[in-house]
Amino acid sequence: MGTNINRKSLNEMQQVDIRTVDKSALIDLNSVKIDESLPIPERVASFVSQIGNPYCFRVGDVAVKVVYKTDGPTFQQNMEEILRTI
Repeated sequence: MGTNINRKSLNEMQQVDIRTVDKSALIDLNSVKIDESLPIPERVASFVSQIGNPYCFRVGDVAVKVVYKTDGPTFQQNMEEILRTI
């Protein structure tokens, strides 16, 4: 993905407890800007770089926790699909 996030970091990000997380420390999804002219892998890297934790972020005042099925598409596949539809 072009970022310095390793599997251990991703696992730690997944473990964030939405019930106890400090909402003020989360990045608001509305502040993330994606350059649609970039290739998809670079868009994914930009998103992750801007959002900090792709599994836990804010939308306005609401904390959001994203969970993926273990037998479903990978995080990168999901992000690429999202960025294709923007």
